[in-house]
Amino acid sequence: MRPVLFLALMGSTLFAQEQPNILFLFSDDHALNAISAYGGPLKDLAPTPNIDRIGKEGAVFTRSYCGNSICGPSRATILTGKHSHINGFLDNNNARFDGSQTTFPKLLQKAGYETSIIGKWHLVTQPTGFKHWEILQDQGSYYNPDFISESGKTRVEGYCTDIITDKAITWLESGRDKSKPFLLMCQHKAPHRNWSPAPRHLDLFKDLSFPEPATLFDDYANRSGTLKEQEMSIARNMSWGHDMKFKGDNPFPDSFTSEGQNGEYQRMTPAQRESWDAAHDAENAAFIADMKAGKITGKDVTRWKYQRYIKDYLRCVRAVDENVGRMLDYLEKSGLAKNTLVVYASDQGFYLGEHGWYDKRWMFEQSLAMPFLVRWPGVVAPGMRNEALVQNIDYAPTFLEAAGLPVPATVQGKSLLPVLKGTTPADWRKEIYYFYSGEPTHHVAAHDGIRGEKHKLMYFPASKEWNLFDLEKDPDEMKSVHDDPAYAKILEGMKKRYTELRTQYHMSLATVPGSRNEGWWKPRHQQKVSLAKQGGHNLVFIGDSITQGWEGHGKATWEKYYTGRKALNLGFSGDRTEHVLWRLMNGELEGVDPKLFVIMIGTNNTGHRQDPPEQTADGIKLILELLQDRKPDAKILLLSVFPRDEKPDGKLRQINNGINERIKTFAVGDKIQWLDVSGTFLAADGTLPAATMPDFLHPQAAGYEMWAKAMESKIAALTGTAEIP
Repeated sequence: MRPVLFLALMGSTLFAQEQPNILFLFSDDHALNAISAYGGPLKDLAPTPNIDRIGKEGAVFTRSYCGNSICGPSRATILTGKHSHINGFLDNNNARFDGSQTTFPKLLQKAGYETSIIGKWHLVTQPTGFKHWEILQDQGSYYNPDFISESGKTRVEGYCTDIITDKAITWLESGRDKSKPFLLMCQHKAPHRNWSPAPRHLDLFKDLSFPEPATLFDDYANRSGTLKEQEMSIARNMSWGHDMKFKGDNPFPDSFTSEGQNGEYQRMTPAQRESWDAAHDAENAAFIADMKAGKITGKDVTRWKYQRYIKDYLRCVRAVDENVGRMLDYLEKSGLAKNTLVVYASDQGFYLGEHGWYDKRWMFEQSLAMPFLVRWPGVVAPGMRNEALVQNIDYAPTFLEAAGLPVPATVQGKSLLPVLKGTTPADWRKEIYYFYSGEPTHHVAAHDGIRGEKHKLMYFPASKEWNLFDLEKDPDEMKSVHDDPAYAKILEGMKKRYTELRTQYHMSLATVPGSRNEGWWKPRHQQKVSLAKQGGHNLVFIGDSITQGWEGHGKATWEKYYTGRKALNLGFSGDRTEHVLWRLMNGELEGVDPKLFVIMIGTNNTGHRQDPPEQTADGIKLILELLQDRKPDAKILLLSVFPRDEKPDGKLRQINNGINERIKTFAVGDKIQWLDVSGTFLAADGTLPAATMPDFLHPQAAGYEMWAKAMESKIAALTGTAEIP
């Protein structure tokens, strides 16, 4: 063997040995107040010694936050290192994860890692980037859960948290190539609603009475009026069967909702039901009798519900903690602990009665905060408590840098490696950005904002309200000081940073993917998805009504220039940049592998809302980045936005000119090429002839011929086809 080759192989081997294994232990809705490492009022009554062990042997991050406090969006953010509006998974109602996008597991797998995800996925589409996956169906079930894998669906008898850990240990022991480093994402359902404990924990805490949060009976005064509209109240919204675990019809509709029965009970084996009934029946009967006798009324009903809720929740946490211990013990016994980076986190926090709530979604601390504990022997000093502002956009770059891999430029988070090593960079962020889209579930209003070291700013667009909180003087966030003159300068400064962070993270109406699932639009989208999946397209046009017009006034020209090139028209009348982003993330690129994309979009951003040119340009930039990420081999021909208005000084014309001045700078190398076609349609004096575009927007047949001729030499060259005269 040649000496140089030998040294290269040795270097490669040494590098592979230095790459850490990554064990990502993840739960769902785990509040910081339910982890004793974080202190809090429950730490002595319901300790979590195994999760705490990670912090004692590593680090506890005390200012760790999510970017969007819902299950699916947080998971998508962790995978991509990007905020929800960039990765496309905005909510749990209508979103699907676009698995064709770059994720950190894909990059680790490409670099030689064995990759596996076991447990809750909850992203609608099947996992990508994992050699092995076994995921719960949808939300998953606590009892006898169904698992989906490449081989199909199977039901496994037992308790979900235990089964996930069983499967994880089995994969570590016998399901992987042990010569390679691994990424294992072990993701629990617990302690997600409806908080159904394991049989062994049904009587845990039975004789305890947990302290009530000081804000259990919050009246929602002195803050946004939208707080009173929410439907996640322990007092008003907890259900008789699903949440509180009663059987039969609801006899107290003024105190409980009748939303759903306890589906977990229906899944149980006879033995499991016997244990369940023994733990619940007598207590349930006593409560019903006391209610009928008038012994429990008013706020005492809420107090009773709180106790049942918190006990069931903490019982589910106990199973998570036990199984974290099982995983840590396996690492020790197998000799893997020394070179394994272990993270414990949850998709977001949760309300344990604070503000009278359960669930999450709000930007208030209890649901904004995420647990984040890290153990990495030899890198993270034991017992570290770090107050750096970290966010779930930081996980992906951290894992990539830990593995010695480059971080894609489009990732929005920052690697935590220097922080983990004990040094928080001087330029580390001073605020985090948050965005919640306002899905119908629980009627929590759309809002966004920033959380700084001492203050928090929230904005509610529907009501146009600002809220400002002093987190040092008012840690429970009971009074907004946005209208207090003493905070005027702080408010001004926070608003400035809010605007800057929205710009930094490409957040505007033009960049948040939006569906128009209405009328003709939805069937057209479904038709285009079907056509895309057929494949065989060498040329794809993306745009709005002007592009859709190739099927109308431009049909003859299309047949002349593009039918033979196997072209696909993805133009939709009325679409703006945010609609194109949504369509491309939701099926219109599946099966599409063209030589060239031709893009013209943005004029409806101008016409409908008169968006600032920089925002429309930002939307176009995200479309380009999306195409480059999903279809890296394709080239892109970026066209100028057509001129609007008859005269050069028209307001809409000026906005479109501003867009073009910005987007022409996006042309890079030969992958993205720019073509300004504006002059094709204008008279010598700069006016737009009505004969070409009667409405000064949409071409007639002759206009489509002019457009095609203006593009022809570029399209021919970029598709490798002969020019059509």
